[in-house]
This record gives sequence, structure tokens and C-alpha cells, in this order.
Amino acid sequence: MGTEKTTTTLEAINNETVDLENIPIKEVFENLKCTEEGLSSAEVEKRLNVFGHNKLEEKKESKILKFLGFMWNPLSWVMEAAAIMALFLPHGKHKGVDYQDFVGIVALLIINSTISFIEENNAGNAAAALMARLAPKAKVLRDGKWSEEDAAVLVPGDIISIKLGDIIPADARLLNGDPLKIDQSALTGESLPVTKNPGDGVYSGSTCKQGEIEAVVIATGVHTFFGKAAHLVENTTHVGHFQKVLTSIGNFCICSIATGMIIELIVIFGGQHRHPREAVDSLLVLLIGGIPIAMPTVLSVTMAIGSHRLSQQGAITKRMTAIEEMAGMDVLCSDKTGTLTLNKLSVDKNMIEIFAKDVDKDMVVLMAARASRLENQDAIDTAIVSMLADPKEARAGITEVHFLPFNPTDKRTALTYLDSTGKMHRVSKGAPEQILNLAWNKSDIQNRVHSVIDKFAERGLRSLAVARQEVPEGTKDSPGGLWEFVGLLPLFDPPRHDSAETIRRALELGVSVKMITGDQLAIGKETGRRLGMGTNMYPSSFLLGEQKDCSAAVLPIEELIESADGFAGVFPEHKYEIVRILQSRQHICGMTGDGVNDAPALKKADIGIAVADATDAARSASDIVLTEPGLSVIIHAVLTSRAIFQRMKNYTIYAVSITIRIVLGFMLLTAFWKFNFPPFMVLVIAILNDGTIMTISKDRVKPSPLPDSWKLSEIFATGIVIGSYLALMTALFFYLTFETSFFAVLAPCYVYAQLG
Repeated sequence: MGTEKTTTTLEAINNETVDLENIPIKEVFENLKCTEEGLSSAEVEKRLNVFGHNKLEEKKESKILKFLGFMWNPLSWVMEAAAIMALFLPHGKHKGVDYQDFVGIVALLIINSTISFIEENNAGNAAAALMARLAPKAKVLRDGKWSEEDAAVLVPGDIISIKLGDIIPADARLLNGDPLKIDQSALTGESLPVTKNPGDGVYSGSTCKQGEIEAVVIATGVHTFFGKAAHLVENTTHVGHFQKVLTSIGNFCICSIATGMIIELIVIFGGQHRHPREAVDSLLVLLIGGIPIAMPTVLSVTMAIGSHRLSQQGAITKRMTAIEEMAGMDVLCSDKTGTLTLNKLSVDKNMIEIFAKDVDKDMVVLMAARASRLENQDAIDTAIVSMLADPKEARAGITEVHFLPFNPTDKRTALTYLDSTGKMHRVSKGAPEQILNLAWNKSDIQNRVHSVIDKFAERGLRSLAVARQEVPEGTKDSPGGLWEFVGLLPLFDPPRHDSAETIRRALELGVSVKMITGDQLAIGKETGRRLGMGTNMYPSSFLLGEQKDCSAAVLPIEELIESADGFAGVFPEHKYEIVRILQSRQHICGMTGDGVNDAPALKKADIGIAVADATDAARSASDIVLTEPGLSVIIHAVLTSRAIFQRMKNYTIYAVSITIRIVLGFMLLTAFWKFNFPPFMVLVIAILNDGTIMTISKDRVKPSPLPDSWKLSEIFATGIVIGSYLALMTALFFYLTFETSFFAVLAPCYVYAQLG
């Protein structure tokens, strides 16, 4: 009974009925039926049967079925019907099998399917890349001993060790020890590493930047925060916009052919009373000549050439049809951290506020640098020290006595040092409130300090305070004299140098840019202000309908998303939902990103764009991968895509006109002259037509200044007019050739003219 009860409890956790992330640690151990001594090997085996392995399931698809699937569409059905007619129905004056037509039709189908299969097969598998992102090894306590195991065999209840540089292999709760600093920017979009204290939860896929501690695993595989994002990606089915257009054009051609065949049957059997075998040939001519079976192939070649050009510009295309969709993109949703910005803190030196006499801004930076580590730096230390011309300046001319590292209680760092004269000093940097509490003149300056902090916050800047202290001769532990508040430094994650220009050009091209970030609202607004993309931004709570006290809350969520310049504090589910709603409003939506937190939205978007240095998960979930830093290549990609779109539009008009020409032209020949044209010759005409028209892939065209869209009514109308003209010219040519002596008279005249 005990084993059954344990299994029932674990299955309840597996079904997520127990919130292990927020209950006390003691209850975590009770629910997981484990202790700080770890699990036994036998217990691990049982739990693997309940929870499965700590990895993402990879769906395998039969390549043969995938290949055959490309022959399962309306255009192919009609050609397959024509092949069956050619193989089994008697033709013309004999009753034998028409192998020529059958082989020709089947060859066309196989060539088309092969090209499409190769394209699809080259596309990356998002779930596989997300699986690869999981840490391959983990240090785990089992059977009373520490050992290194594959991360895939971790189960809830395992005790693991986390130290500097480790990628956390599963969701866990921290046990007793010193706080950790965790970089989870790839998961949540936060710029700075966050401090995690004993009892806090940490997510799979985040990285330990400082500290060492033990933790108890609470979730593995698809049940982790990371795995849920992967689940969204796996369950996102992308029905390409281009595929819908091809289906519409195909349906139009099929309807045109069906209409022509019905009219021919009425004429042949109703008015002409011809033999059924002649009717078969006439119908095959319409079927073979009218169906633009090579249309997907020709358009694929056009997009493949465009893809090659994009790769030369620094954009690798993983899904060919994304090129066509990018031409019509009218909304670009962009992650902030690492995409629009450098994901690298910097200090705006011009905005440094000084509170001490005989100190300038360079001295404030030097003091802050002295209070920083030179090795094993966190993001703030790196930003401060990089302000110096040479990092060695931070310790030049002084002798380090003691360094106080950052801790969540003091919220500051400090350095005790001797200057060149042997006099002892201290400098400290940290949270403004903590530094202010040390200052001897706190009452005199606190109003000004708070005013400056508020001013920085309004512009999305974090504040860092610096103080100094003279220490009487003695030990490093001497309390020293009074602290002097020296200055406040503004910290900011700066935009990439080309982001503002990229956004400006995108707006000129009719593409609306929206910032979707996991960072704070104020920081998002300041980034938007600096980039010129607007500051009409909202917190993620608006997406959930939690804000009721704001005028914006009265807007329907769809209109709010359309009008907003961006959203802050979002999670993967929010990004996914934003893209979904924009698509439901008939927008062609692009999404750029670099982290695991962007993967679901990248997969859902019409055009998912992974920026340079993106994680494997983001790259695999995307349609286009940038190889150059920044977003400027997106503008080149948009212009190239619009040029490719013009070529494809020209071809679709050609394909429709040829269908009309074949159907109407041969229908007229059959109706008025009872003309029997060999089906195989129509097959040759179709191959020659499509072969020569492939040169359209290199046509000189002018990109549209605004997003393109498939105006099918315009394409069909143009194709009908051109096709009808060509059909009438074909009928006129046939009439002049067979019913008159026009060419018999014209030929001698031409010869006499050449002879002079």
C-alpha cells in the first residue's frame, strides 16, 4: 500500500496538482517523498517510469510518408487523375495504353515532390534544438554518494549541486547555503542576473553566475518552465500564408479546367456525336495543359535564388516560403534584451550626479571600479570597469587589503586599500539606499538623492551609488571614520548602434515595430524613446485583463495590441498570444528574438527571425537566422523579399493566363474544328513553358515601397484577360492556317522581299 500511495502522490505532481515552486521546502520533501540524503538507484528507476526522462520528446516522422505527402494536394490530384486516364482508358484510333503521357505526368509529379521534400527536410527541428539546450551532465547525490550523471536521468526528488558556470539541468528549489546569482535572461528577458536565496526556485536552462549551493529537483522534462516553452513550440502548427495562396490559385485553375471539360463533353456528345475515345484525348489536353503542376517548383526555384542572395547579406533562410511572407510583413515584434540592445550594461557618464566636493565624474567612475572585482565579474562590475581606458587602472598605485563581495543583506561591495603614501581608504558601491544609510550627511542629501533616483527611473535607468571612507591606521576590520556619499551612476542596457536606423527604415517601408520585452516597463519605454519607436507601452498585466483603472483598459485587447508600441514584463505565453492576436487581425507578423523565451513566438509568427548569437532553441524555432550583429540586415531582407514577391506575382499571372489560354483555346478548336491535339504534345508545351519562364527568377523588378499582399482578384482578372487574348489569337492563327491561304500568300511575298 505504501508504494501505491507514493506512486499516486508522484502522479499528482506529474499532473501539476501540487505547486512545488511556492510551498515551504519542508513540504516539498514531504510531497516528493525524499530527503536531503538523496534517492536510491532503485527509487530513481521507479520515478523515471512515472515522470519520464528529463528531455523533450522528439516526434519522428516517416520520410517516405512525408515525401508522398507532397503529392497529396488538389493540383497533384488532378494530374494523378490524368495519369490514370492515360494508363487505363483507350485513346485515339487504337486501344493500347498511352505510356508516353503516363510517364511524362508521373515524372513531373516526382520532380515537383522531390524539390519540395528537399526544402522541408532542410528545415531545422525546434524540439530537437530545445532538447540539446538541456545540460548534458549534472552532479547528483544518489545512494549516499555524489556522482556525475546524465541530466536526462534526473527525477523530481534528486539532490543536485549547482556551482559557478553550471547550466541548471532541471527546475529546482535551493537548499541551505549562500545566495546564488542566476542569469535567466534567455528564459525571462531580464537584463541582470537575479539573486536567488535558499528556498527560492531556479529554472532549467538558466546559468549560475556566482555562488555554490545544493538544490532539490522539483520538475523535469516537459514539466519544467523551459519544457513548457518547448511544448508551445512543438504544438504550433504553421500553415504557411503562401500555401493558402497556392491553394487558391490551384482551385481557380481546377475550376476553370472543370468548366472547360464540362463544355467540351456537352459539345462532343451533344452536338458532334464523336467517339468516346476522342473525348478522352480532348479532356487529357485540358487536364495536362491547364494544370500549372510546375507552379510550386518554379516558385521554389525563384525563392531558392532569393534565399542565396539573402545568405550573402547575412540572413540564412530555413523555410523558403518565409521569403514571400516577409514581403508582406506589416508588423515586426522584437525582443529587447540582446536584440534591440546589446544585453550589456553600460554607464551613461554624462548623467552621473556628484554629491562630494573636489570630485569629478572620472573620479567617481574610478572609485566605483575600485569597488569592483577584476576577475569573476558580474554584469555591474563589468560595466563599471569597462568605463576605464585600461582595467588595470582600478588597482593602479594602490595595495588591496580586503575586498567585501556583494551579498543580499548589505547589497554593496567594498574595497579596503592602501594608497601610495601608506594611508588606508575604503570605497563602496551598491544599492543607493544602503549607501545612503552609511553617509554622515544623509539628512542633508537624501531628498536630492531620491530625486535623482526617480529621474533615472523615469528614463528606465538603474541607479548605483558610490561612497568613500578614510580608515584610521589599524587593521582592515577597523570600522573607520565617516562615510561620504560621492555620487550616483545611471546603469542602462544600451541599444545596438544600428537599431534606431533599422526601426526608422522599417517604419518608412510600412512595417510597424513593437517591442516585446521581459524587462521593466520604465526600461522598455526609455529604450523605445532612444530608438524613436514610441513610448506607448504597457505592462503584461494588460494582456491578462488585470488592469481596470486605466483608460487603455477599456480598449478591446486586440485593439490595444495593435495600437501599442510594446509590452513589458512578458513571459513566453504572452509573446505567443501577442503574435496570435495580431495574426487574427490579418497582420503578417514577424518576430525577432535570441532566447529560449522567444522560441514559442518565433515558431508561431509568420516570419520568425533569430538574431546573431541567438540560442539554439531560438534558431531552430525561427524561419530566418541572422549571421551579422544587429537588425539592419532585416531591411535588406525585406527589400530583397519584396523584389522576389514581384517576380512570383508575375509568374502567377502567367500561370493563370496559360491555364485560360489552354482551356479556352483548345475548347474553341474542339468546338469549331473538331481538332484532336495529341496530349503528349501538350505535356511538352507545358514543360517548355515552365522551363523558359524560370528565367523570371532573375528579372529586374522594383521592390514595393509598402508591404505586398496577394490581391487574388487582380491576379485572376489580369490572367483571364491575357489568357483570353492568347486563346483568341491561337484560334485566329489556326483559322488562318487551315481555313485560308493567308500564309500561302504571305510566304512568297516574304521570299521576294528578302531577294530584293
